Amino acid sequence: MQYTKLGRTGLTVSRLCLGTMNFGWQLGEADSHAILDRGLADGINFVDTADMYGARDYEGTSETYIGTWFARTGRRDEVVLATKVYQPMGDGPNDRGLSARHIVAACEASLRRLGTDRIDLYQMHHVDRATPWEEIWQAMDLLVAQGKVLYVGSSNFAGWHLVAANAAARRRRSLGLVSEQLKYSLLTRHVELEVVPAARALGIGLLPWSPLAQGVLSGALRKHREGAAGRTTSHAAARVEQHREVLEVYEGFCADLGRHPAAVALAWLLSRPGVTAPIVGPRNPQQLDLALEALETPLDDAASARLDEMFPPVGNGGPGPEAWAW
Repeated sequence: MQYTKLGRTGLTVSRLCLGTMNFGWQLGEADSHAILDRGLADGINFVDTADMYGARDYEGTSETYIGTWFARTGRRDEVVLATKVYQPMGDGPNDRGLSARHIVAACEASLRRLGTDRIDLYQMHHVDRATPWEEIWQAMDLLVAQGKVLYVGSSNFAGWHLVAANAAARRRRSLGLVSEQLKYSLLTRHVELEVVPAARALGIGLLPWSPLAQGVLSGALRKHREGAAGRTTSHAAARVEQHREVLEVYEGFCADLGRHPAAVALAWLLSRPGVTAPIVGPRNPQQLDLALEALETPLDDAASARLDEMFPPVGNGGPGPEAWAW
């Protein structure tokens, strides 16, 4: 396993983050525990969840399964634990968003489900345009002072949200955001215009979610030909068809490299400036093996240039305004 620092912090995390959105949805408790066992055995120390992950609304099943795993194994201190707040966790008008009231209540509920006294990385699952940053940081600073949260991150923010959030934190002499979860893959590169350069300038580590574009980059065409399409590529048939032409070229390119398409897609993200760790959500050990293969898939300049040809960046490439202006 390879390790790096999370953004501008001194916190060391694995270069792959184990995502647990499937816990309680696609996977039961025993299978979820098996994925955690395997991930830590392979050196992954970074685990990401959210309060709203699970098969049923408001139950926080993913967090609960992680909590029972901690209780069974006693390995809490080996894990950098990340979870999220924002999505509805009840029917009441204050059971969602980033009000100080909901942030504190949601954190307490997550701690109970996770069976721990602290959350290493507490992430805002979405920007809340109705709540001022001063209120948000008041709540986060309280949780940090209480030792219930160590670092604060964001998810699905625009570049200017990152700037505004950290400017407000600086006024309070707070550390501010240290990470941003963003939708980023070979097929989804618009974040390179503003979000990526803003994050890099602010020392915010990037945690790409959906790094395989919901399975489209995982060898979807070959799986369909062989009748082995999994859940993701099956329900994404329209997306696969939309990108069929480039996927044919991409899968041939990966075959020439002797690497699985999923490993190449993850290796490309690992090579991108500012990326700390792509978030992978395996449903079985084989999928985790493919993710680990990415760590041993170096891409030289020629391979990277070929991928840019297949999956071109937005505009002229690079950050704005150069991407759309001279």
